[in-house]
Amino acid sequence: MMARLQNKVAIVTGAAQGIGLGIARVLAQEGAQVVLSDLQDAAGSEAAAAIQAAGGLAIYHHADVTSESEIVNLVGAAVDHFGRLDIVVNNAGIVAVQTVEESSVADWDRVMAVNVRAIFLTTKYALPHLRRAGGGSIVIVASVSSMVAQQGTPAYCASKGAALMLTKSLALDYAPENIRVNAICPGITDTPMLRYHAGHAGDAEVLLQQRLQRVPTGKMLYPEDMGRVAAFLCSDDAAGITGTSLVVDGGYIACAEFSPPALSQSMQSGR
Repeated sequence: MMARLQNKVAIVTGAAQGIGLGIARVLAQEGAQVVLSDLQDAAGSEAAAAIQAAGGLAIYHHADVTSESEIVNLVGAAVDHFGRLDIVVNNAGIVAVQTVEESSVADWDRVMAVNVRAIFLTTKYALPHLRRAGGGSIVIVASVSSMVAQQGTPAYCASKGAALMLTKSLALDYAPENIRVNAICPGITDTPMLRYHAGHAGDAEVLLQQRLQRVPTGKMLYPEDMGRVAAFLCSDDAAGITGTSLVVDGGYIACAEFSPPALSQSMQSGR
């Protein structure tokens, strides 16, 4: 494995499982010192320990990404422990399978808080440290639902669309300071969140295979696939890339076919 991120310090939110964990693992393999944050303390601590056992440098820090004070503490803990901050991966996210009429205001606000407000908070408090380091990279994990809608998930789709536009706006604001901001838009990715929603809609394996029939490559994506894309975006290999999104979906949104409503409602590009 190349060490393109040697001596860089990274925060990855929502890193106890799924895409966040896959990203944290690959960043560590590339030489980064990684702070994993999540609400799942046992899983997060275990994930950080596993990265260390594999030869990487990682710690776990509990943080609710919707809490301003906890984000301040998270960023402070990263800098206190490793001495600097170079990379922020805004990965934490949730999905609510509800139409607008089925959603309460609290349901809607919760999705927006985790999927959009958290990006604002983490970025806001990380920026002074990225600036102090002479620049850095921010990666926002969006979704193919940033670009094409799925039935039954209006809050999720709206939040992911907002995340994509926030990526562009941040990139413009901070490009002069050598701070790059890009997004990853995962397609159908094998994560605990995906399997949870598939399981609630029926036989998870059957539904996953049916959904894969809509993917031109016919291949399931995995968290480490997103990790490799994130590592690229955070490295000097992507020095000329900012304000854009990389769609990692096996050609899913290039296809004009619509998924059956039952599948669309039950399965999203899970975290």
